Amino acid sequence: MTGSEDSPAFRLAYVPGVTPAKWVRIWQERLPAVPLSLLPVTAAEAAGVLRGGGADAGFLRLPADRTDLSAIPLYTETTVVVVPKDHVVTAADEVTAGDLADEIVLHPLDDTLVWETLPGRPAKERPATTADAVELVAAGVGVLVVPQSLARLHHRRDLTYRPVSDAPQSRVALSWREDATTDLVEHFIGIVRGRTVNSTRGRPAPAQQKDERVGDKRGTRRTPAAGKPTGKTAGKTGGKTAGKNPRGGSGGARGGRRGRPRRRS
Repeated sequence: MTGSEDSPAFRLAYVPGVTPAKWVRIWQERLPAVPLSLLPVTAAEAAGVLRGGGADAGFLRLPADRTDLSAIPLYTETTVVVVPKDHVVTAADEVTAGDLADEIVLHPLDDTLVWETLPGRPAKERPATTADAVELVAAGVGVLVVPQSLARLHHRRDLTYRPVSDAPQSRVALSWREDATTDLVEHFIGIVRGRTVNSTRGRPAPAQQKDERVGDKRGTRRTPAAGKPTGKTAGKTGGKTAGKNPRGGSGGARGGRRGRPRRRS
């Protein structure tokens, strides 16, 4: 690990649609002395915020500019089309992009999907945000294709959605600066990956574990079990002395004593 813990808090950025509550709760349970602050960012600015040091780590959407950034893809979202509840699309469990050919498909400026060819017919103007596009769908202007989490985020009672089977998908990843992989970043990676508090990277005192490993390498010996010599002594007992002990009548330790047998001169 590199870097140092200069920040008084761990700063976590996240894009719309990502809900970090579960991971934040685990962080607070394991590291109560280190406050975690949340920083909501747009999908377009997330990578820049991390690269500029505005957050220690963050959840962003792929594809994104990952120059100087490390990223762990976490999951891929289902893509859905948002429509009014009485729309003909709701008769099917899922649709294809071809099924939207006659629809006006809104394409907001903050769209997180990478299209080779946009489905449907374009609107006269592009909405500024996904939230604006949802309002236009409710007004009957068109339909909107987005990751499912964004459809849930902007949920309205008069709207619903259906999966689009052949639409591009959005992947969510945990990302951080390559040159700022601090101990706190490693702790958060462990939490997101589901490591327990006792796992290698999740333990609260890695320095202590390192000392214990060094102690083992320096020759710390285990106490042998009763009557079970170890190492070179075990070889002697099984070779020269086995069955030739005139006093004990057997190859065991002299006088029935436990522990290591006395070395013969």
